[in-house]
Amino acid sequence: MSIAPGLLPEGLRDRLPPEAEAASRLMHRVIVAIGRHGYERVSPPLAEFEESLVGRLKSSRAQDLLRMVDPVSQRMLALRPDITAQIGRIAATRMGHAPRPLRLAYGGPVIKLRATQLRPERELAQAGAELIGSDSVAAVTEVIQVALDALRAAGVRDITVDLTLPDLVDTLATGAMPIDAAKVAEVRALLDAKDAGGLAAAGADFYLPLLSAAGPIDTALSRLRALDRTQALDSRLAGIERIAATIGDDVALTLDPTERHGFEYQSWIGFSLFGGGLTGEIGRGGSYTIVHADGREEAAVGFSLYIDPLVDLGLGVEPARRVFLPIGHDTEAAAKLRSEGWTTVAALSDTDQPHGCTHRLDGGTPIAL
Repeated sequence: MSIAPGLLPEGLRDRLPPEAEAASRLMHRVIVAIGRHGYERVSPPLAEFEESLVGRLKSSRAQDLLRMVDPVSQRMLALRPDITAQIGRIAATRMGHAPRPLRLAYGGPVIKLRATQLRPERELAQAGAELIGSDSVAAVTEVIQVALDALRAAGVRDITVDLTLPDLVDTLATGAMPIDAAKVAEVRALLDAKDAGGLAAAGADFYLPLLSAAGPIDTALSRLRALDRTQALDSRLAGIERIAATIGDDVALTLDPTERHGFEYQSWIGFSLFGGGLTGEIGRGGSYTIVHADGREEAAVGFSLYIDPLVDLGLGVEPARRVFLPIGHDTEAAAKLRSEGWTTVAALSDTDQPHGCTHRLDGGTPIAL
């Protein structure tokens, strides 16, 4: 079966001008904003051995991996669907000796095995930061602030941060809302699905109020405290209050305590990021655990931002200053314009036209077209 010329696999696409340049510009702005908080950039490979991508983060699973056999080693390789696990590997191995907390930044493409309804693309540009060595309230607060600064640098406005508590059921199951250990996974799945009927049928109807605990941060915290009769959540709810106190008034803050979709390896806290005019989340993060080769566990917290939705919104596009250089133009004047930030397009023949240019060089001076 022949493939039509120019046809790409489902979920993959070409970025053409001016979007390709906008994507590069946004990636740069985000990485620079992250770096100003002391995060140093690393650049892991697009593919590596499958077991390295799966086994480094506690509770992560072999899912969403596009696999292939390495013809050199004859071992299974996988294209990364996310960069966080690779940062965990670097932190635990090549930078295992580095002082903690370790602050690392990254940016690059990731490949998903399957697309979603909200994200039909399988290849995405991802940027982010990881703080390794702590998942304290102070560490989470710093990471969220870094994420917000990066989004603002990219031009995102009307930002919303939606917090969640990924291990909420596990905590309540041994305290305020005890259930049999064998039912914990079932209750988590029912809460994920917002299935009130299923919770009642499973004999866990006392978890139903959690479904209505989502909302603006103050309201959600009050409802959770009313449910937590044994104060098992006191420390983390106090931590969320401290985090909320540091977030600016220009950011909306909400809490959905039972949301776990995409937070399978996060521990005590997770968060999703949304922006005005954008459909779906544009980033997520939270606390997690890195597993070292000797079994030692290390706390960490970080975030990932998705550049593609920002490009699709039109961010990162700057007005062009393109000057057409006719045959026989003043080369010194053209070089000076380039040093001042102009883009020059030189004619290759007398018949070339200034397509896409805003100016024409005339006697050493750019004249508007």
